[in-house]
Amino acid sequence: METSAKITKSVRKEDTDKKWWIVDAADQVLGRLASQVAAVLRGKHKPDYTPHIDCGDYVIILNADKIKVTGKRANKKEYIHHSLYPGGQKIEKYKMVMETKPSFVLEHAIKGMLPKNRLGKKIGKNLKVYAGTEHPHSAQKPENLQFKYN
Repeated sequence: METSAKITKSVRKEDTDKKWWIVDAADQVLGRLASQVAAVLRGKHKPDYTPHIDCGDYVIILNADKIKVTGKRANKKEYIHHSLYPGGQKIEKYKMVMETKPSFVLEHAIKGMLPKNRLGKKIGKNLKVYAGTEHPHSAQKPENLQFKYN
């Protein structure tokens, strides 16, 4: 009796092939874009995805200042930070954050969808977000990334 045993292979870090992708965030919805980009950073779009290895790609996001939110989120969404000292809670509204540091909004949304451990911090460094259309990564020859819901 012959058994055809199929073995699941784990990919090593050295065997991963990392690509550079570029995404235009103009007129896209914040949460939908963030979830798609988080999956690419994680490497879930690849057939050799391994959960405990950084096998994802690099992602460059342009026009972060032109991102949209739906419904009443533009008025109600808040970003809360606490310094761990008494009275150290800081609350910023979405509109104020978009005026001062628009790239933070996308970074915060995407990094919130990554694992909360050492691997998540390492994967988060593969994300580059810029408010305008210029970026310093042209030497890496990034390719345009289109998502299914567009």
